[in-house]
Amino acid sequence: MIHEILPVGLLQCNCSILGDETCREAIVIDPGDDIPRIQAILERHHLTVKQIIITHAHIDHIAGAHRLKQLTGAPILYNQLDLPLVQMMDIQAGWLGVPTPKVAAPDDNLTDGRTIAITGLTGTVLHTPGHTQGSSCLYLPDHTLLIAGDTLFAGSIGRTDLPGGNTRQLLTTIHHRLLTLPDEVTVIPGHGPKTTIGAERESNPFINSSNFN
Repeated sequence: MIHEILPVGLLQCNCSILGDETCREAIVIDPGDDIPRIQAILERHHLTVKQIIITHAHIDHIAGAHRLKQLTGAPILYNQLDLPLVQMMDIQAGWLGVPTPKVAAPDDNLTDGRTIAITGLTGTVLHTPGHTQGSSCLYLPDHTLLIAGDTLFAGSIGRTDLPGGNTRQLLTTIHHRLLTLPDEVTVIPGHGPKTTIGAERESNPFINSSNFN
């Protein structure tokens, strides 16, 4: 599997490009910005984008998706529970002091348990609400890989002080949906360095709090 991780935009969102070395099909996850750089990686590997996956509809993760769709023709998928965030994209842009990007409703809904597949690569959608109501992760068991969006970070968890956030819900999600995965699963968070499920289970202070039952 080809896997390129490219920090994009003002907040350095981790955009993942997943591709198959044989068929040259690809999935792009969270193209928040820097579309020319994403394109350059796709061209270098001779990849054709088949799907654009958005883990959640915060501006730093979704802002470049429409442009990438225009260039590739690939559909955009995200969970429709995040449509309220899309409808306030101008407010989100104001938080960062950037122009409001063109963002539309998804071409298809990223529902829990859905299979995301291209030739040679298959993953399962895990709905992981808490950071936002539509937050989702992509789990690729054959590659012991989890694309976690802003649900789980190395040593931390997603913030819950923005619209749609809920701390208790996020902690429940992490315990019931993510910590049930094998320890060796590599976690690619929405920002910052990668980690593993085992490392976070052992040492993440937010999810190991004695106050959580």
